[in-house]
Amino acid sequence: MSILEIIILIGPFVWFLFSLALIKGWLAMPNFFIQNKPNPLRISVIIPVRNEEKNILLLLKDLENQSFDHEQFEVLVANDNSSDRTAELVSHFSKECTYALKLLTLTNEPHSSPKKRAISQALHQSKHEWIVTTDGDCRVGKHWLAAIASFQQQTQARLISGPVTFHDEGNASSRIQIVEFASLIGSAAVAMFWERPNMCNGANLSYSKATFQAVGGFSGNENLASGDDEFLMHKVAARFPGEVRFVKSTEALVTTEAHQNFRSFYQQRRRWASKWKHYQDWKVSALAIFVFLANVSCIAGVLLFSFNQLSGLVLASMALLKFSSEFIFLSLVLRFLGQEKSILLIPLVQLIYPFYVCFFGLAAQGKGYEWKGRKLQ
Repeated sequence: MSILEIIILIGPFVWFLFSLALIKGWLAMPNFFIQNKPNPLRISVIIPVRNEEKNILLLLKDLENQSFDHEQFEVLVANDNSSDRTAELVSHFSKECTYALKLLTLTNEPHSSPKKRAISQALHQSKHEWIVTTDGDCRVGKHWLAAIASFQQQTQARLISGPVTFHDEGNASSRIQIVEFASLIGSAAVAMFWERPNMCNGANLSYSKATFQAVGGFSGNENLASGDDEFLMHKVAARFPGEVRFVKSTEALVTTEAHQNFRSFYQQRRRWASKWKHYQDWKVSALAIFVFLANVSCIAGVLLFSFNQLSGLVLASMALLKFSSEFIFLSLVLRFLGQEKSILLIPLVQLIYPFYVCFFGLAAQGKGYEWKGRKLQ
């Protein structure tokens, strides 16, 4: 075996070991079940919205069906200059729902990103100590708040991240997105279990108001359109080590719509990928670079093989190392998320993924992207 072949194999081999570690971490992380004990926690649910007339009532009705005591939570819908009927629908629903529902009109903050501005202003107007955030296009189960409250009561965590997945629309597009997103949710969950949090998702995030204020909220990155979830989590993890947790419970699951076209998918993933260069924790940045380089090595292997610079045996070894343990890990996460039908598409996603990672890793180096009808930096 040549030196070149050995170098090319390093990336897939390290990835194989990394995926094995993720499998071990995922299996070691216990599933959480709601404890039927009196829970005094009072919750303020914050929902930033912009033009969500097609979705917002579905979420508000999900909250109407919560098993958690309706006297113990309020819902604040932070309307970010919607030009459709979002505000009208929320206002009308507030007159008939059995929980406290408020529609907030945001004031202008020129140096703050829209979503961070929405969350910050809603948080300052909230009545309760525990904050839960989700998005206007999400759906939640009837025990969602009960699961979060029970988990917080048991663990006393300062910040809790919950599972998120896409609706299975029965087509290849949504299922490919489900698989890709499961890799992010699963690896983020294991990292929190290891007390090395790196990622989370604002569609299912909760924390105490005191914790938010203790770390200065979104200060330091308020101008960045993305990161209302991850940058805050990193600050909490640095200030309060071991107090960032993932609730591994299907009762705490949040679902959202898969992207219907490549343009919206591209804009979101570019927005996500743009965050890595702003991370303050070198370990999180190093992980992003490792993922990028490991996938670059796979593409390099294919190119070298096509020019007869790499043997078929080495290419097959790369594929086995890269895909075997990764397939097992993704299967475990998808089963937990109730997305067993997407398991069959894992091999396809694995073939696409190296090109996907490299493409968005490079695309994120540019400036600006579109989101919710706005051009953001």
